[in-house]
Amino acid sequence: MGKKGFKDLAVWQKAKDLAVSVYKVSDDRSQGLDFGLRDQIRRSAVSVASNLAEGDERDTDKDAIRHFYIAKGSVAELRTQLQIGYEAGHMEKKDYEYLESEYDTLGKQIGSLIQARRRSLRP
Repeated sequence: MGKKGFKDLAVWQKAKDLAVSVYKVSDDRSQGLDFGLRDQIRRSAVSVASNLAEGDERDTDKDAIRHFYIAKGSVAELRTQLQIGYEAGHMEKKDYEYLESEYDTLGKQIGSLIQARRRSLRP
């Protein structure tokens, strides 16, 4: 762990930056997202970064990995919600494609982080 803890993780930085992007995209009144979907999309985006932070601050790699899996699950949940919002006509194509691509990459990066932490569990 670095001096800043979880803030040193590139994957956390990306998740946090993407959550900010989700807030900005979903704040655009012209997008027309209903409150429920907008709220759920935002919660999922925040959950990704939050679980990465919480996992990295845990005392054991086993505990950290559990939270990283939760973060990865939140990525899948968010990608589903973004697709629903887009297909329902509540999101511009460019915003959807950007977020979909970035969250796809982030999910793979979290998977790599999980594998790295799992290797550290081996004797």
